[in-house]
Amino acid sequence: MKPLKTLLRPIPLLCLTLAAVLLTIFALTRIGLLVYTGMDVVPPQLWPSLFIKGLWFDLAVTVCLLAPVLLYEAILPNRWRQYKWHSMLRWLWLWFSVSLLLFGAVSEATFWLEFTTRFNFIALDYLIYTTEVIGNIRESYPVGWILAGIGLVAALVVWRVAAQIRRANQAEYSKKQRWSMGLAAFVLPTLLLSFANIDQMEFKQNAYATELAGNGLFTITAAARRMELDYDKFYRTMPQDTANTTLKKLGVKNKLMPVASASSANPKTNSSPFSKPPRNVILISVESLSASFMGAYGATDGLTPRLDKIANEGMKFEQLFATGTRTVRGLDALSLGTPPIPGQAIVHRPNNDHLATIGELLKQQGFSTFFFYGGYGYFDNMNGYFAANDYQIIDRTDIPKSSIMFENVWGVADEALFNHVLTHFDAKGATDKPFFAHIMTTSNHRPYTYPNGRIDIPSPGGRNGAVKYTDYAIDKFIQDAKTKPWFADTLFVIVADHCASVAGKTRLPVEKYHIAAIFYAPELLKPMVYKPIISQMDIPPTILDILGKQGSEGFFGHSAFSPEASQERAFISNYQQLGYLKNGVLTVLSPKQKVESFRVDPATYESTPMENNPELVNEAIAYYQTGSKAFKTGALKISAPQ
Repeated sequence: MKPLKTLLRPIPLLCLTLAAVLLTIFALTRIGLLVYTGMDVVPPQLWPSLFIKGLWFDLAVTVCLLAPVLLYEAILPNRWRQYKWHSMLRWLWLWFSVSLLLFGAVSEATFWLEFTTRFNFIALDYLIYTTEVIGNIRESYPVGWILAGIGLVAALVVWRVAAQIRRANQAEYSKKQRWSMGLAAFVLPTLLLSFANIDQMEFKQNAYATELAGNGLFTITAAARRMELDYDKFYRTMPQDTANTTLKKLGVKNKLMPVASASSANPKTNSSPFSKPPRNVILISVESLSASFMGAYGATDGLTPRLDKIANEGMKFEQLFATGTRTVRGLDALSLGTPPIPGQAIVHRPNNDHLATIGELLKQQGFSTFFFYGGYGYFDNMNGYFAANDYQIIDRTDIPKSSIMFENVWGVADEALFNHVLTHFDAKGATDKPFFAHIMTTSNHRPYTYPNGRIDIPSPGGRNGAVKYTDYAIDKFIQDAKTKPWFADTLFVIVADHCASVAGKTRLPVEKYHIAAIFYAPELLKPMVYKPIISQMDIPPTILDILGKQGSEGFFGHSAFSPEASQERAFISNYQQLGYLKNGVLTVLSPKQKVESFRVDPATYESTPMENNPELVNEAIAYYQTGSKAFKTGALKISAPQ
């Protein structure tokens, strides 16, 4: 045993000290997030398993982070250890490394505040769009003070372990010891990572505990590997003929038909409650407008008095559910009418040009089609996607500086965007051709800043202030639009892109996908409430139905006013779990061909595990498998007009 002890002796000198620092930072991060989340959300009986799982992932990450240190120690000549310059560099490196780890912990805390998850694929996206993300952080937090605090704490940590580091600097290693450390640098990470898997985080009844059990560096690495999940490889499947038959019974045609040009098209029969088809449509996808914010949906905070009035004067959709948790998922659903595919959204993916989007379909039928965005449209590839699908792009770069009364890192104030929309239509002569305009807002987003003097909550007003300003800006836009000659013939569709928060005890908490949705056209539509469950992806075919235009056969969604609407269902997802809500049951498809089912309370949307319903499982598989395959094979590409 003595030779083995001698062989392994150098490893504790430095690496065990650093391991202790790493594990302490990881553990304190987990404890801090747990305390913030609350004992009522994560009950104490889950804590032992939570911390055991957490230690497992922390060890896996620690071994990986220490591998380069082991390798460096293995190749460092003994004589260099005595040089002052090397000692100074080691102290500087140690301080910087600890600072970086502490910065990661603080970043995880801010990410948790926003998304209530460990780092995931969203964090990877944010690494790409550094201008907006760094700007958002600078405008939301006292960055200077935070960095100074991190540097000071890192210095205290280095001072605390100084004795151990000095001992490491004085050690000399034999060839056998060097070979041992070099071998360990490769073997230990490989060994641990071959056994550690992100699915081991899972707590079936508590998604908060699942996330807390993880390690941010581990989860972001796993997300990088799962950005594009091939449905056929990771999820439960069925023969495609069976899937097609199942969808056909549900009224899904899933067949793109050539769209006739405006001059030769025969208008479709309008099955909607509109007195006549509108000439124009303005679709406003509102950042993070959860139904729970609005008085029209039962909120009592008084944040949306104007939108509540609009809802009472239009058609309010009582139970409309977002397909995902990010803006790009909302844009997929609202433009393409397809179920969410696992991994990245279609807006982000290659080969997403000339798809059967509502803009492309209406363009072929004589409409002018626009995408308006108050930020820089390169973010999330919005400009690339909409331009490739025949929308005219107008973003922050097109809005004159003189007309911008306020802006932050995400974009101009919503009222500046809406004012530019009106100015653009005035200049272009909106009455020359019918138009379809998709407007994406930004103000209801951290750092929650907006022009002062508009509402009774000073900026920055947190989420409540941002919601109330959004309420003000949309109402002002509609009031201004009422002065335009095209208003009487225009349908305004106001719908959230996703909810403000997706935190819940289950992976897919149904209530966190319940979004606000209103159709407003006072000259064409009487006030009413649409009560059936409906999906965000049903908006495009519903608009085509209202307009009496062609092309809805290619959508997986259906019109709210079609016979298929009796098949009440919704689709909710994150980037891995794919949910199908129907008949009070949420069927969830997950990687590794896993299927789970939950009974959903119709009033509270609380979920309780239940046995799988084979019929609903088959329907869920048919939708998601076919939708994913349709994009992958190019079946969503639009046919040319004849």
